[in-house]
Amino acid sequence: MQNTTRNAGAYTIKGIVLIIAALLLFAPFLFQDVRSLEVAARICIFIVLVASFDLLIGYTGIVSFAHTMFFGFGAYGAAILLKEMGPGWTPVILGGLAGVAVSMVFAVAIGLLSLRVKAIFFAMITLAAASVVLVLASQLSQITGGEDGITYRGPDLFKTATKLVTDEDGKVIRLWGVKLNGKLAAYYFVFITSLILFLAMLRFVGSPFGTVLKAIRENEARAEAIGYRVVAYRTAVFCLSAAVASLAGTVYAVWLKYTGPATTLSFAIMIDILLMVVIGGMGTMWGAVIGAVLMILAQYYLRDLMGVASEALAGVPVLPELLAPDRWLFWLGIIFILLVYFFPKGIAGTAMSGGAKQ
Repeated sequence: MQNTTRNAGAYTIKGIVLIIAALLLFAPFLFQDVRSLEVAARICIFIVLVASFDLLIGYTGIVSFAHTMFFGFGAYGAAILLKEMGPGWTPVILGGLAGVAVSMVFAVAIGLLSLRVKAIFFAMITLAAASVVLVLASQLSQITGGEDGITYRGPDLFKTATKLVTDEDGKVIRLWGVKLNGKLAAYYFVFITSLILFLAMLRFVGSPFGTVLKAIRENEARAEAIGYRVVAYRTAVFCLSAAVASLAGTVYAVWLKYTGPATTLSFAIMIDILLMVVIGGMGTMWGAVIGAVLMILAQYYLRDLMGVASEALAGVPVLPELLAPDRWLFWLGIIFILLVYFFPKGIAGTAMSGGAKQ
């Protein structure tokens, strides 16, 4: 009976993820305003970023606060070269590779030096490293643009004025009311790249290597006793996670056409990633999709929904004040507490383990 419930929960979560994927695939045609497209692109990128963090905390039990540092390396690598070399694919590719290379160097250094220590000390070391990089990015204004960041142009293909398909008169063709232009190409660049990275991580955790990681998470001493080199495995997954986060940063930089400390290196982003992992469910990968979608939708639309609710309840005592849009963070906190209470393993984790709160 329990196995049947678990299977049903797993199929339900996978079905929800497929629906989300379909909505993201057709997002430019379903939601045609600029804000909605921005939200869809951000969801795609953060699914990859959260999934790469889940490789650490969910599959290996590594708690790191340096994930935004790797995200920033990828973003700044592309941003700096796009600004210096001009728009094109060469600076994007070289910048992405440079970001991955720097991320790997930092990941190996931190991994080999720190993964032998207890979890809390490793977390503090990664927090210190991320803080140093954030300060450097803010102060090295000649290279990074400082607090103002870097503004640049992406590849010409992604210009809004670029016409992907034209009619006989040279006018851009519309499909279901949407112009087939560079903005559409930019979105599908984000979507396809994010999909490839997510599927690659999904394949990785299903491999024998992923099974070893789960064994290390469950019982490190036993895994080491049967011959697995725990530090080597942890360092390897730390490097993989850093590389994927760096590539996500590069994609985000190309989409946003701006890179600064607040958009890539901020500790607030690290907190968001943690919340998304907890809400979705650690050690599931599918949870990264659900957590990223719920959190980003709440960040963009909860204030608007509260404004509508406040106006609708204008004649009711107290409630309009409680539902004032300025209090959206308070209600977001309440929602998070309720999700953690009723879904202690996250939404995906609880559903796939056989039910809600035990």
